[in-house]
Amino acid sequence: MSIVFTLTLAMLGVAALLLLARMTIGPTMLDRTVAFDVLIAITICGIAIEAAINDHTYTLPILLVLTLVAFVGSVSIARYVRGSADIDAEAEQGERR
Repeated sequence: MSIVFTLTLAMLGVAALLLLARMTIGPTMLDRTVAFDVLIAITICGIAIEAAINDHTYTLPILLVLTLVAFVGSVSIARYVRGSADIDAEAEQGERR
């Protein structure tokens, strides 16, 4: 069973590294926001796996707080970006392709 946990944590680590690269490279704020959201989801999965490995529920409040922070952050940025020029830049970039 420890091989499964090790492989799972390794895959989450690789995904987190790729997301950090996407957050750095991302041309628009929306790309960075989506990458940050997925990074929080990967963090939540990692903490849940740690709780499963150690067979405890002490980290459940941390998981709930991270979930709420991710949701509120995404909604806030979506409302902020709604009328910004960032969306126009993405539309122009899509037309060029």
